[in-house]
Amino acid sequence: MKYPWGHDRRFNSYAEYFKKEFGERVQKVSIDAGFTCPNRDGTLARGGCSYCNNEAFNPSYCSPDKSVTQQLQEGIEFHKVRYRRAKKYLAYFQTYSNTYAPIEKLKTIYDDALAFPGVIGLVIGTRTDCMDSEKLAYFSQLSKKVYVIIEYGIESCYDKTLQIINRQQSFNETREMILKTNDAGIKTGAHLIFGLPGESREEMMAEAEIISELPITTVKFHQLQIVKGTAMAKDYAKNPGKYNLFTLDDYISFITQFISKLNPQFIIERFTGEVPPRFHAGPNWGIIRNDRVNLEIEKHLEINNLWQGKYFNQMPHQNKHLAAT
Repeated sequence: MKYPWGHDRRFNSYAEYFKKEFGERVQKVSIDAGFTCPNRDGTLARGGCSYCNNEAFNPSYCSPDKSVTQQLQEGIEFHKVRYRRAKKYLAYFQTYSNTYAPIEKLKTIYDDALAFPGVIGLVIGTRTDCMDSEKLAYFSQLSKKVYVIIEYGIESCYDKTLQIINRQQSFNETREMILKTNDAGIKTGAHLIFGLPGESREEMMAEAEIISELPITTVKFHQLQIVKGTAMAKDYAKNPGKYNLFTLDDYISFITQFISKLNPQFIIERFTGEVPPRFHAGPNWGIIRNDRVNLEIEKHLEINNLWQGKYFNQMPHQNKHLAAT
């Protein structure tokens, strides 16, 4: 069976999107450019989001003590061991909020990355309150020359949850900036976490319909993991009953139902998050890797005759925004 995205996988796959977009393997190379966040440096709050410990997902070569060029050099060598076919790269600014600086500083950082041989574009992770009209104009012009996608952390569509995790912004604020980013002609990615404290499974499932109305290009889904060195780890140790964490089987059942209600135009980059075992501070799935989980998800989709968007009902007002992505 051919699905709306043009291949026979039961979801709109990021790997297939990359093949179509670039015609060859392109590898993302993570960079830590030394940014922080407004809910970390005291502008809005201290400590950052309660679940966040960037050390848990930063590759070993990433360090703000190194230049962007050095991190790209080391990162490409790091990835060549596993991805030898990659000849082109996207500079992935992943750590903290990578638009949280004056525009001239951003231009210097991103120009350095794009000047590196083989780098054909940028993937920029940030918060929506670290974006403004001047930065949107810059990224809009840049996106006409190279591949650019801005990845925003939504994390939850519920303000009550955002307050609990010290996000210090509302879902409506995030929604409005996603719309502005789309209107500027910039590809937009979004992150969502399932299992945050205070959310029922029904509330999490309802987020499929909520985010499906947004003009999003790619999505990443993560199951909540309790990570050492975070405020959430301390809270979990005292109040584990507050948390609605997923077992592996529960999550596979949940995420397959979730994507069956999801906009089929969204490209799914990731179903799960993966934290090194040394950072685990709560229940976890053991040493099973993301690729194995993905196989189980695809098998579950096939057994239950599900696919992305099977139960999606597109609202009339969505067309205006989705056309631009």
